[in-house]
Amino acid sequence: MNSTNYTEEAIALLKALIAIPRVSRQETEAADLLCHQMEQWGLTPSRDSNNVWAVARGYNAQRPTLLLNAHIDTVKPVSTWTRQPNQPVVEGDRLYGLGANDCGGGLVTLLQIFRMLNQEDAAARRNHNTIFLATAEEEVSGKEGVGRVLPLLPPISVAIVGEPTGMQPAVAEKGLMVIDGYAHGISGHAARNEGVNAIYEALDDLCLLRSYQFEKVSPLLGPNKLTVTQVESGTQHNVVPDLLHFVLDVRTNEYYRNEDVLAELQGQMKKCELKARSYRLRSSSIPMDHPLVQRCLALGLTPYGSPTLSDKAQMPFPSLKLGPGLSARSHSADEFILLSEIEQALHLYKALLDIQ
Repeated sequence: MNSTNYTEEAIALLKALIAIPRVSRQETEAADLLCHQMEQWGLTPSRDSNNVWAVARGYNAQRPTLLLNAHIDTVKPVSTWTRQPNQPVVEGDRLYGLGANDCGGGLVTLLQIFRMLNQEDAAARRNHNTIFLATAEEEVSGKEGVGRVLPLLPPISVAIVGEPTGMQPAVAEKGLMVIDGYAHGISGHAARNEGVNAIYEALDDLCLLRSYQFEKVSPLLGPNKLTVTQVESGTQHNVVPDLLHFVLDVRTNEYYRNEDVLAELQGQMKKCELKARSYRLRSSSIPMDHPLVQRCLALGLTPYGSPTLSDKAQMPFPSLKLGPGLSARSHSADEFILLSEIEQALHLYKALLDIQ
């Protein structure tokens, strides 16, 4: 097969995936389809929950292993879609459909690259092993996704994550920590001068969070970013509230561990108590002198830092994001990917991995 055939088959598979609703934690039918298609192509997929993977022939534990990863699931469609989200439609160079851009294009293109690397003559020439992995629950950072399946795979040396990056390498990615904040008061009747208002107790701390800045600024990822995204307090108009709860969204650069960020913020609080929901979604980066990054540079690509989270955050080995489509289209109404982007991505992946 030539590149045109691989591109056509990638697009056909992407259309079939778009036609299947595959919102996070509901990927079973899409995983079924992917397994079936891989078997039809002569591959031997493995599956755990809704995660699907395959190891290229000729695996040798003495060689480094490259992981090609993208996710199966999508977000829920927003209400402003003017099309049917699960109806793939091609108009000119555009393929519309939920998950076409994020990250169906990367998923089907990396699978085609894996097929090329799995060919007997190609596998014999490789100085590395290759694994293809399609993960579930990426959009919700779920525990049944990449974190569940990585321990089942052979040791990984480096990964390419097929998120939409305009085929420019995202060599660093911000982490995410969700923090619950609490201010406590004493309930009382609003008509009398009694009680301690939890809303007033929280005000100084909320104002501090609005303007707080961390010292270390990353050249790739910029500063840590804090955003209070939810606030709730009170039960009715005439009762002084005794509890205020807020949610803080924290995006961290590579200079800070999530645990240290929480400790620093808690040290600034006058009245509020902060509790992290999890520390596991950490900022990640790959050294600029890594051979994969150097190969990107040799091809004229431009490394950058990404503000958006991906499965990369849970990978305890070097990784970069590189995939067709644009991040700005993700999670938007009338999502689309260009067919030409899929074709161009196939050629660039081939050049990056020296596939003849």
